[in-house]
Amino acid sequence: MSNRQSGFTMIELIVVIVILGILAATALPRFIDLRGDAMQAAVDGIAGSLSSAASLNYAGCSAVNNLTSGSTNGVPNSDKCKLVDSCDDVKLLLQTVPPNTYTYSTTSSTTNGTVLSCTVTFNDGKNPAHTANYTAISAGN
Repeated sequence: MSNRQSGFTMIELIVVIVILGILAATALPRFIDLRGDAMQAAVDGIAGSLSSAASLNYAGCSAVNNLTSGSTNGVPNSDKCKLVDSCDDVKLLLQTVPPNTYTYSTTSSTTNGTVLSCTVTFNDGKNPAHTANYTAISAGN
């Protein structure tokens, strides 16, 4: 009778542990920096929302001849057209204004339809600042 044992040898276990160690060493730096990428993605999302809101506001203002008061067909013009003459005004078009950790450039124009080049910056004082550029259209003047 032969006595046969089953299982892994010590060499096989060491090889598997070494391979897992190499994989962990190469993947770990990618996972450590995800916070910065997430913060930049949040700023990019806010910038996209601001740009879209400005475009929709410009369209609404164009429909009511840039009137921000009175009413058209029984609907208040203030619901369709908000005054936007600077990059800082665009944040007021969003339903929820981003917190004070976001700052906006101060480019301005009082001419309807002028494209404003704007920048939004996130800076919480703990991490490096993250910025994103967006365009806005002045309206309601």
